[in-house]
Amino acid sequence: MGRGFSPGRGVRHAIVALVKLLRKAVILSHRYLGIVASAFAVMWCATGITMMYVGGMPRLTPDLRLARLPALDLARVRITPEDAARRGLYDSPPTATLLTVLDRPAYRFGQSDPITVFADTGEFLDPIAPGQARQVASRFAGEPEERVTFVETITTNDQWTLGQVQPPLHKFRIADAAGTEIYVSPATADVVQMTTKRGRMLAWISTIPHWFYFTALRNNQPVWYRLVVWTSALVCAVAVLGLLLAFTQFRRSRPFNLSSSIPYRGGMRWHYVTGAVFGLTTLTFAFSGLLSMEPFAWTNAPDLRIPRDVFTGGPLQLANFPAFDRDKWNGLLAGRVIKEVDLVRVQDRPYFVVHSTEQAGPELKRERLHQPYYITGRAEQQRTLVAADTLEPHGAFSNESLVRRLQASLTGVQVTESQLLNDYDSYYYSRNRQTPLPVLRVKLDDPAATWVYIDPAMSRILSQVHRYSRAERWLYNGLHSLDFAFWYNRRPLWDVAMIVLLLGGLTTSSLGLFLGIRRLRRAAARALDATDAPATQRAESRI
Repeated sequence: MGRGFSPGRGVRHAIVALVKLLRKAVILSHRYLGIVASAFAVMWCATGITMMYVGGMPRLTPDLRLARLPALDLARVRITPEDAARRGLYDSPPTATLLTVLDRPAYRFGQSDPITVFADTGEFLDPIAPGQARQVASRFAGEPEERVTFVETITTNDQWTLGQVQPPLHKFRIADAAGTEIYVSPATADVVQMTTKRGRMLAWISTIPHWFYFTALRNNQPVWYRLVVWTSALVCAVAVLGLLLAFTQFRRSRPFNLSSSIPYRGGMRWHYVTGAVFGLTTLTFAFSGLLSMEPFAWTNAPDLRIPRDVFTGGPLQLANFPAFDRDKWNGLLAGRVIKEVDLVRVQDRPYFVVHSTEQAGPELKRERLHQPYYITGRAEQQRTLVAADTLEPHGAFSNESLVRRLQASLTGVQVTESQLLNDYDSYYYSRNRQTPLPVLRVKLDDPAATWVYIDPAMSRILSQVHRYSRAERWLYNGLHSLDFAFWYNRRPLWDVAMIVLLLGGLTTSSLGLFLGIRRLRRAAARALDATDAPATQRAESRI
């Protein structure tokens, strides 16, 4: 062994060399991967601000659709629900609705592939041509036909029908101040989508880029899913590296001075400062966005199978519904205009769900852009449940009957708690109070610790939430929207906090993108100069 050699010193040198190598790898990874990640982060932070006020893709809201439906003329109904279903080759249809189609009363059976039978003659509705669809669009828009222009019949989803309605659809453009476009289903003769120029413009600066909702991409579900997952993961990785560098690059001066402890100048200094301050929230925004895609199906849990007929008692039996008598219906809703009537079975008895209106309600923003579980149903002041045998409005069903039916449908699972909520809790809620109240919350002792939310007014399940969904509610809604009770409903406090954090992420990402592009341009210029220099020397040597 040579003099002066120390095994301990060699190990220390190796460790120091390894640390320097790792530090260099972190810096280079953050520097060059950050160029791509910063572009996505800039877009997400900027569109995140606009999405706070836009809410989602343009759509035809249920209230607006109901308000513009023609009044239902019960005097023209000649066919009973049972007879109409038989003509539609249905013994027990999954759903049945009486509404107005092409200015005639009609029964509609089913949802995924509906059949429409006119209630005055028993005829079937055949798919309508663009000419008839133009009349439907004209009446819906309240504009004369000459101001309605047929655009095309779409056979694949376009930008404004993605994930909402299925083609084929007849598309029309209305010559009005709002720049309205209307889509009519040839199969049902219904208006199924409506957009305005303002709504489309807002979507282009918010929802479409934020969700990567471009038609060609969104129509290819696997590619769209992978793109969202991998770009979110990339931004998360770059943010983690940036936070690590914010710690390792900090040089504590003695005596301590914050300014002199930051080893950068100019734009890099501001990128360091904003990254240290807003890097963590930018990471949480990207990470929670990644979780919204549920990669690796991490929220999957053993699904508690609750029978679909637990609160109905069985399939719909149209023989139990009487013929429509206009005289008996006239005084039912105190002058309100009946637009649609659903025929349903609730707790073994036949009921009519009557949808009526006086005028269109306010167009509320779609607020829950993503949730880890579904909440069906909405608070609807224009809905009345009517007993089919007496034509008397029906009040809420008893909590005892709801719990008893749910318990009887479950095998090996017990109800541990039931409570009627008159206000929202942390897992069933709506900022604009769009979901029904009161609601019955029932907790079960199954392996997934399922909670079931039941609407007493309609005797139906609104939501079914297990423990992993409750965790994702906090990891997604909590982190992505700062959805915490202490300020989520206290505006503008929530708005100010969200905008400040998004602007912070936008600033640090913009600086990173600018610095990265500038570095690439300088590197390209140096490479070009290095390539030109030998050629210049060879040319001079020939002179």
